Formats: sequence, structure tokens, C-alpha cells
Amino acid sequence: MRRQQIHTYLLVFGVAIGLSACFTEPNYSTTPEIEFKGIFKYTLAAGKGVGQSKRDSVVLTIGFKDGDGNLGNDIPLPKADSLRYASNGGWGNYEIKAFRLINKQYVEYPLSIYNFLLFPDLAKNKPKGAIEGSLDFNQTFQYGTVNVYYPTKFQIRIRDRDLNTSNVIETDTITLPFLR
Repeated sequence: MRRQQIHTYLLVFGVAIGLSACFTEPNYSTTPEIEFKGIFKYTLAAGKGVGQSKRDSVVLTIGFKDGDGNLGNDIPLPKADSLRYASNGGWGNYEIKAFRLINKQYVEYPLSIYNFLLFPDLAKNKPKGAIEGSLDFNQTFQYGTVNVYYPTKFQIRIRDRDLNTSNVIETDTITLPFLR
């Protein structure tokens, strides 16, 4: 009976070794590639105190792939990296633009929260290599005493530490409150 258990463990161990040996690292481009995964909105009830009015929370989710894993930055951002981003378009490693539907046409609506966005190093302390995963960006839209509701969509792109810029993706449209 004991000998049969040892054979079973050896068989399971051998299968596990065999399956792990079959893994090959994906062959992604060193230029990041992104895809739209989802946009989710939920309403947060009003609370007590300043800044606790009713608000909508929006989560933008994108998927990413990168061949050399150099996505994201150390936060706080070193001054040299900040200067490099500033001299190459002025945006960080995450660019989001909001567009509102006005008179049957989408018009960019600049929001200060999007001026300079960063996400942390996604492969920190890991060997150089291909990575993939998802990024979520969360933002709230406050309700005021007078709100105007606009169908809104977003455009998103990212770039790596070598300043390779991804494709641009566009989200689905949702209706959001904007203060008048």
C-alpha cells in the first residue's frame, strides 16, 4: 500500500513537471498593445460632510500586452523621468481623454484629473519579459445642485518607459452628470 502511494505521488509530480516544461513565453511586441475590457458605473449615495454629495463612480478597464515588461513607473516619479515625459508630449504613461456628445457630435471635454497620469511599475523586481494583464482607472463624477447629463466616452492609450506608445482604444458610451 505504501509503495502504491509513492508511485501516485511520483506520477503527479512528473505530470506537473511535464506541464510546466511545455510553457513558452508569449512573443508580444515591445510596443504595448491595449484593448477595451469594460466601463462600469455605479452611484455612491450621499454621505455627511464636505465632498460627500451623491456621485457616480466610473471604472475604466483595459487589457494590456507588452513584450519586454517595461510598463509603469516608480511612484513617486523620479525627476529625470518626469522631465522625459514632459518633453515628449507632456503626458505620463497613461493618457485618458473624455468626450461628451453635444449636438450629435463628440467633443473633447478636458478634465484636470487627466493632465498627468501614471500607473506603478507592473513588473517591479521581476525579470525582463513579456507581461499581460488588466488596468483599472477609477474616477468619480460629483452631482451638484444643477446637473447636466451627457453621453460620454473615453479614449485611452498607454506608453512604456522607452516611450513606445500603444494603440488608442475607445470605450463604450455612458451617461454621466457634469456640474453646470
